[in-house]
Amino acid sequence: MHVPLVTAHKLFARLSAVLPVPTKELERFVKFAIVGAFGAVVDFTVLNLLAVGLDWPNLLANAVSFSCAVISNFTWNRLWTYPESRQIRKRKQLPRFALVSVIGLGINSVVLYLVDRFLIGRGLGEVPALNIAKAIAILVVLFWNFGVNRLWTYRQVT
Repeated sequence: MHVPLVTAHKLFARLSAVLPVPTKELERFVKFAIVGAFGAVVDFTVLNLLAVGLDWPNLLANAVSFSCAVISNFTWNRLWTYPESRQIRKRKQLPRFALVSVIGLGINSVVLYLVDRFLIGRGLGEVPALNIAKAIAILVVLFWNFGVNRLWTYRQVT
């Protein structure tokens, strides 16, 4: 049986036909999410190294791990998701990206704290609760970061 290969562009075009989102924006969102997934690996690794390995307080470890992920995400989004944005000076883009990310850190921390407390209160162990809470927080902040960065940090990109 022969299965035809569908290119990523054709897949985005098909999804755009169903969703009220232009193909280019859907492609950017997927790239942003992939960059974010890599950033999440950085985030989880640093979080667990600091909170579990070095016994740092969870919220402090979260702030450091989130900051490491932001630096990674800014770099890869500038290079891959929005390559057209490289014409704009980093000193203009980075503060915007950082401000969106700091607000995202606030959202991330609130979600992390509330979900972590809720899960521990339900009898889930500390390490599993922390990681589940972190995954939920990352998902929430993904939509915040993409939307605000697209409208503000990368608004010049067409």
